[in-house]
Amino acid sequence: MITVSGSISTVLPPEQAFAFLSEFENTSTWDPGTPVVEKRSDGPAAIGHRYHAEADFRGKRQSIEYQIRELRPGHIQLRGENKTVIAFDSVDVAPSTSLPGGSDVTYTAEFGIKGFLKLAQPFMGPAFMSLRDPALNGLKAKLDSLAGPPAQN
Repeated sequence: MITVSGSISTVLPPEQAFAFLSEFENTSTWDPGTPVVEKRSDGPAAIGHRYHAEADFRGKRQSIEYQIRELRPGHIQLRGENKTVIAFDSVDVAPSTSLPGGSDVTYTAEFGIKGFLKLAQPFMGPAFMSLRDPALNGLKAKLDSLAGPPAQN
C-alpha cells in the first residue's frame, strides 16, 4: 500500500468541520485532485452510502466508486475501487491542540495498485504524494472559510 497522510488545523469547531467532511460529496470543493464527487445514496452520510468520484492522476481522469465503511463521531473511512486501484480514505477530526475552539484534521489515503501495474507500486509513491499538499491547502482554506471572517475586536 502507498500511504499519503497529512494534518491541518482550522478555526472551524470540530463538530462543524466533521459535519462538512463526513458529507464526502464536499470533497470536490477542496481537493483539486478530485474535481467530481457525486452522492449515489439518499439521506445523511451513513455506513454503506455510495459515491462516484473522478480523480485527476498523472494527467488522466479516472472514475472511482466509493462506499462508507466506518462512521463515528470525528471519524469516517471510505473504500474506493476501480480497475487499477483500491483506496481507503480516512478523515479524523479532533479539538485543536493549537487553535482554541478549532479543529485538527488528519486526512489519510491508502492506495493499493491492482493488476500488472502492481509491479510499479514501489515506484509510484512520489506521484501519489504530489496530491497531498494541494489537497491539504484546499482543505484548510475551505474549512477556514466556513468559519466566516475573524471576529473584530
